[in-house]
Amino acid sequence: MLLSILNVLFPETCNCCSQCLGDNEKYICTNCRHSLPVTNFHKTNDNTVKKIFYGRAKIEQATALFRFEKKGIVQQLIHRLKYKGQENIGLFLGEWLGEELKAIEHYKTIDIVIPIPLHKNKKRTRGYNQVSKFGMKITEALDIEYIDDVLIKVTNTTSQVTKKRFARWNNNKEIFSSNNLDRIANKHILLVDDIITTGATLEACILELNKADNVKISIATMAIA
Repeated sequence: MLLSILNVLFPETCNCCSQCLGDNEKYICTNCRHSLPVTNFHKTNDNTVKKIFYGRAKIEQATALFRFEKKGIVQQLIHRLKYKGQENIGLFLGEWLGEELKAIEHYKTIDIVIPIPLHKNKKRTRGYNQVSKFGMKITEALDIEYIDDVLIKVTNTTSQVTKKRFARWNNNKEIFSSNNLDRIANKHILLVDDIITTGATLEACILELNKADNVKISIATMAIA
């Protein structure tokens, strides 16, 4: 009864359209969920994400859950995750993608999930890394290890959103370091992030992780621009 009263006074709303959620809806309403532009790259073995890294970094598998368009529904969702404190969106998306990946043979060889790190100052300001819960839920689905202390962001760069393509790429050169590389030696790593644009951030992280012995790296993100 108390929960019913609270729902009347403070109704939960959809993180895409802001309409009140129904009794059986969580985070996103049914209409918005059906409108999300899913890619199904991992289901069809599509190489769209992987092609971004040809000649730049070697990866095993790569996928993105959604397609990202400016002013689109996915932008609204990720904006709320990153800037409005809606961390549960990361849980929702991680659970969604994790359930799909665990049924695919290529992803069953993954040993570790590693999130793209935030600089300590930005994490202190925001209060969380927006991809942490996304990665944790994928970890649960695949029943593997989650490690967030191997990659370190050493430069506190400004937001990438308004930068031109080359500026984004150049801004991500040599801004990551690593430690405890022995923990990932001989492992297949799934590197997770929110959005792929030029791939520069992921490329920089892959090159850093490749300093460990005999690692394989795959990629999973919430969206691709």
